[in-house]
Amino acid sequence: MGRILAIDYGTKRTGLAVTDELQIIASGLTTVATKDLLQFLKDYITSENVEKFVVGEPKQMDNTASESEAYIQKFLEQLAKVIPHIPVERVDERFTSKMAFQTMIDSGLKKKQRQNKALIDEISATLILQSYLSKNSF
Repeated sequence: MGRILAIDYGTKRTGLAVTDELQIIASGLTTVATKDLLQFLKDYITSENVEKFVVGEPKQMDNTASESEAYIQKFLEQLAKVIPHIPVERVDERFTSKMAFQTMIDSGLKKKQRQNKALIDEISATLILQSYLSKNSF
């Protein structure tokens, strides 16, 4: 089995999370400047066995696509050209940023640490991945 890599895409920063090779545990990987994301992913898959990408799908409360979906679609087109052999699945990412912030509070991080938007993005990617694993476990 290979790892599953989750992507919480943003126009400036993108949070990444990854599973272990048995696809049991979701862990935050890093946050990457979005302009460097494709190169980061290309480099990462040369050293790690990645089986699938899971990309957050932002939706409004009425289940319609959010404004940021247009940017994600452009990224997905580029990703398919650059790394065509790894399939992509989408996961509803509603509330992940709020849940990430609450996770930071619950874990006792100080206010200054909670202002780290890169950490919020990484935790959001982890929540997206955990959601995917929960829905797809046997």
